[in-house]
Amino acid sequence: MRKSTIAALAGALLASACAPALREAPLATAASAPAQWRTPLAVTAPVEADWWRGFGDVQLSALVERARANNPDVQLAAARVEEARATEAGSRALLLPTLGAGLDGGARREVSPFGRGQESLVAQPAFRASYEIDLFGKNAARIDAAEATTASRAAEEEAARLSVTAATASGYITLLALDARLVVLGETVTARAQALKFARDRAEVGYTSQLELRQAEAEYEAAVQLIPQIKAQIARQENALAVLTGELPGAIARGGRLSDLDMPAPPQVLPSELLRRRPDIAAAEYRIAAADAQMRAARAQFMPSINLAANAGLAISDLLANPISVWSLGGSILAPIFQGGRLTAQLDGATAQRDQAAWAYRSAVLNAFREVEDRMAVFANLAEQERSQRAQRAAVADALRHAGNRYRAGYTAYIEQVDAQRALLGVDLSLIQTRADELTTLVGLYQAVGGAPQ
Repeated sequence: MRKSTIAALAGALLASACAPALREAPLATAASAPAQWRTPLAVTAPVEADWWRGFGDVQLSALVERARANNPDVQLAAARVEEARATEAGSRALLLPTLGAGLDGGARREVSPFGRGQESLVAQPAFRASYEIDLFGKNAARIDAAEATTASRAAEEEAARLSVTAATASGYITLLALDARLVVLGETVTARAQALKFARDRAEVGYTSQLELRQAEAEYEAAVQLIPQIKAQIARQENALAVLTGELPGAIARGGRLSDLDMPAPPQVLPSELLRRRPDIAAAEYRIAAADAQMRAARAQFMPSINLAANAGLAISDLLANPISVWSLGGSILAPIFQGGRLTAQLDGATAQRDQAAWAYRSAVLNAFREVEDRMAVFANLAEQERSQRAQRAAVADALRHAGNRYRAGYTAYIEQVDAQRALLGVDLSLIQTRADELTTLVGLYQAVGGAPQ
């Protein structure tokens, strides 16, 4: 018995030596961090866990908290984590024995040894146990794959929560920017209404021609028709924000104006830290680990399967004076000999999936560094752009004042004042957009660096 067991194990080890070798991932899939950022920022600060509170708007913070808790995409990602945990728990059972109990019974009529018919009632309760010895790590590899998949799902959940956080903060900033545009347009309509009244008064007394009156009416209506457009955009933005928070479309309360928002310092993150902070990179890395474990499980399919089994029970019948105990112990070793190339194809497929995961990881790393660099470059130049626009506004406002005085004094035609009004409106709207771009770029930078670890 001992010799046969040793011979069987020796044959199993010999079969394992004939299994294909695992292939390493392509060297080109490796990714490393640069020594420093291409566009360093002068003033930075450590990233707080609730970084969105740095904008100083209570309503913004409340919206973000509701979105992080109730957004459907976040809830979907959380459900996927629970599914992965259940799969992981189920895979752990592969390393444990299988136990079962049953009862067979019935009534039967049969021919006795004496050639006569006889009837009997029989019952056979039984206990069964089986166990697969994971000598070559097939089941352990499957458990490793399940654990890595669970970790990947958890990282994906955090990535979804970070994305929803950034989208909510950016959406609220955009909403305040639309409010500011509506205020500017309202002031423009008021100014052009006054200019229209002035032009009408002058036309009624014959001081000017109907041309200037029609020009004033056209400019007034051009400004008025912009207001419904902005109001529609505001309603759409409110609806989008409400859905982000997991609620029905509706109005959104404001905590202040766009100009009231604080400008927190940009996040301080070293390039080498980015690979550890970004949840999408962590998810990609765990997917490599899961694919690698699946590849090891596919290779283990070439190895023999070693199973142990035990059965025990009682034979009970009305033909027997006493129940008779029955039992059996046994084992089996089954090694694949010819599978028509199926096992090789499975291993090749698992290896290709691992390589795909490795390339996806490199893509995620490169995209992460690009996102940070892009937002740093934009943020570093927006402040200078805003300063130039403010200087331009001062000049345009002064030009409008002079143009208005010259028109009212009768020195110039109305078109000169119209040009100055158009220029001032354009600069005011550009200033609002630049301010919103600064804030949303900062939000995007927080998202690009991975927020703060929870």
